[in-house]
Amino acid sequence: MSTRPAPALDPSADIVDLTAAIVDIESVSGNEQALADAVEQALRTHAPHLEVLRDGDTVIARTHHGRDRRVLLAGHLDTVPVAANLPSSRRLREGREELVGRGSCDMKGGVAVMLKLAVEAADAPMDLTWLFYDHEEVAAADNSLTRLAAEHPELLEADFAILGEPTSAGVEGGCKGTMKLEVTARGVAAHSARDWVGENAIHHLAPVLERLAAYEARRAVIDGLEYRECLNAVAITGGIAGNVIPDRASATLNYRFAPDTSVEQAEAHVREVLAGLDLEIEVTDSAPGALPGLDTAAARDFLAALGGEVPLAAKQGWTDVSRFSALGTPAVNFGPGDPLLAHTDDEHVPVDDLNRALEGLRRYLLGA
Repeated sequence: MSTRPAPALDPSADIVDLTAAIVDIESVSGNEQALADAVEQALRTHAPHLEVLRDGDTVIARTHHGRDRRVLLAGHLDTVPVAANLPSSRRLREGREELVGRGSCDMKGGVAVMLKLAVEAADAPMDLTWLFYDHEEVAAADNSLTRLAAEHPELLEADFAILGEPTSAGVEGGCKGTMKLEVTARGVAAHSARDWVGENAIHHLAPVLERLAAYEARRAVIDGLEYRECLNAVAITGGIAGNVIPDRASATLNYRFAPDTSVEQAEAHVREVLAGLDLEIEVTDSAPGALPGLDTAAARDFLAALGGEVPLAAKQGWTDVSRFSALGTPAVNFGPGDPLLAHTDDEHVPVDDLNRALEGLRRYLLGA
């Protein structure tokens, strides 16, 4: 455990300065403690109206005003690994000011907006739960929301949830499900100079790749939003030496499926795509999608508060709206940053996005 003092975060600072300060606290999955410490310290120092709780590297802050509804706002603290994109920097490109750095888009810009409003929204007309959590960018079993749902489900109770995932300050409904599968082919080891006495397992994966290359993914339109499915090989392993015919080879597949498809149906579909091939297929990770839910009263209230013609789209990735959907809580994705920039080496967030997301949520929470 780190013994370094948590860097101070000032929620009253300009939203760009606050985002930069959060980005500069490196928090690759598994290393969220310093950022969690800083968020906890900021809330305890600047938000006396909140009950602040700590569970591992997750920080939960709640009001208890006895309002007739509760809204939960959540943002994950972790990022994918750094790619020479820390500390943060600012630039002006094509007349647009941008904050550059790992996590600026996914999703420390959203975390900054939420931290700032957690302090401001002392008198919101609804009770609020603020959730800053760890291990979102890794396997679903490691996500701290998995632990909270099992051990402290009362902390996740709400009438509506907002995930601060990057949406370019528009609203993205639902999310696709995700599944990882390990597809293994077996062969017979032999010296590579006498390959006729062996059987090459890597070659047995060729039909798998051919089927994936020819695969035509489904496009599902649900409540007017189009979800595009994807089925891809994302890794291949096999072989032990340059002079050995490999007797085992594996391909890792990732299937992103529309939210009208269950995990069980998704697995059955992949097995159907690979039917007739001599393979071992094992599901190693999966999480269901979430239907849009934009027709619920809570979502309509949120959209009305944002005002204007707020862009609506389907969330093409997986997000934790899935978890809240499973709990029966309507949930949407709303935050600064272009989701296409998430996880890229040039990850950045436009300053305009930060301001629009902040003002939109402020209108919803405070009517201002």
